[in-house]
Amino acid sequence: MGRLIFDHALLPDGWAREVAVTVRDGVIQAVAPGAAPQAADRRVSGVALPGLPNLHCHAFQRAMAGLAETRGPTGDSFWTWRQVMYRFLGALTPEDVEAVAAFAYMEMLEGGFTTVGEFHYLHHDADGLPYANLAEMCERIAAAAAGTGIGLTLLPSLYAQGGVGGQPPVPGQRRFLNDPERFLRLVEGARKAVAGLPGARVGVAPHSLRAVTPEQLRAVLDAMPDGPVHIHAAEQVKEVEDCVAWSGLRPVEWLLANAPVDARWCLIHTTHMTPDETLRLAQSGAVSGLCPLTEGSLGDGVFDGVRFGESGGLFGVGTDSNIEITAPGELKQLEYSQRLAHLGRNMMALTEGEHTGRRLYDTALAGGARAMGRPIGAIAPGMRADIVALDGEHPDLAAVSGDRWLDAYVFTAGRAAIGSVFVGGEQVVEGGRHRGRAAITRRYVDVLRRVGA
Repeated sequence: MGRLIFDHALLPDGWAREVAVTVRDGVIQAVAPGAAPQAADRRVSGVALPGLPNLHCHAFQRAMAGLAETRGPTGDSFWTWRQVMYRFLGALTPEDVEAVAAFAYMEMLEGGFTTVGEFHYLHHDADGLPYANLAEMCERIAAAAAGTGIGLTLLPSLYAQGGVGGQPPVPGQRRFLNDPERFLRLVEGARKAVAGLPGARVGVAPHSLRAVTPEQLRAVLDAMPDGPVHIHAAEQVKEVEDCVAWSGLRPVEWLLANAPVDARWCLIHTTHMTPDETLRLAQSGAVSGLCPLTEGSLGDGVFDGVRFGESGGLFGVGTDSNIEITAPGELKQLEYSQRLAHLGRNMMALTEGEHTGRRLYDTALAGGARAMGRPIGAIAPGMRADIVALDGEHPDLAAVSGDRWLDAYVFTAGRAAIGSVFVGGEQVVEGGRHRGRAAITRRYVDVLRRVGA
């Protein structure tokens, strides 16, 4: 049992001063605004926020950031980027994946994320054969989470075909492939891998309608009646066109008609939906998992955030390919994409006088917590004590207060404003730097030098 005292904190009912947060076994037991400090308390200066969940990550891709920024002989796209990714991952060993994931998770903690949803599809050896331990790569992800202190929802991904309609996989996909039977054994291995991590969850991630058949999707859902379900959907125009050619329906339309899409689902990207799909997805209770920096990098398109928000939809944000890891940066990119699409400003705020930074942050907290299936996203009793403390003396924050702190954090100061980060009440970042930065960085650089990244 211990108490943290914050100068200011964002609580479910608003901003408060001199907030005492009592923590036991990583869980908040009590929150007391206006508390009188006691001798045994730990004083933390600054502005405390609930840590933001990162609901979508492919950790290994952090090591290839920047490798696909050279123009090819023909028009570059998501599909040419994917070929670069296939070539790159062929060299990665389990030890490499652990080192790269640890570096990415360290950057997440330094960048304002306190939980990661690892959409994990790199399962097998370079020749496509399973490791002797089927869950070897899951264990490496769990080890990276344990070593950095980040909260984890592990989402093993089912990948069984090369394209919609049962197309055969290509060689670059061989490290991903499982049939439903072996995949469910992999999920059991994932559960064992995270068993020692406080509050960790395991869900499932049918990769996409490109990668699973309807029968395979049903088999996995029947075997997993609860827990998070994540799936890529409607990321690219070609994906939509291929799905229509196969089924007569668009990807989100197909899922809404043929799968039990509800509050345990998170549809990743959803950058190409019709107005009707947008409305129906918002009403389903499912979360839209947005990765605005990656979506911009890959030329995916722009999510219809204004319509989705006005329809009551929940979104969260993730870092996907990890080209730049920053919680406030993802929120800023989301808002700026809406401004460019609609030729206006403060597009994601819903009411006159509302602060856009606050709206973005609150919604991403709620959506991220729902998608992770964990008690996170608020500084309140019963929640994990995952807290980001901004430096109240940062020049962009020093002269403002309340919701303006969030505006300054999201749109101006960014991750440079982060002072301390706590996960389960344990401090993992101090002065903006992770406690294990030096050793984690050395291992990561060694991997890059070996694989030629």
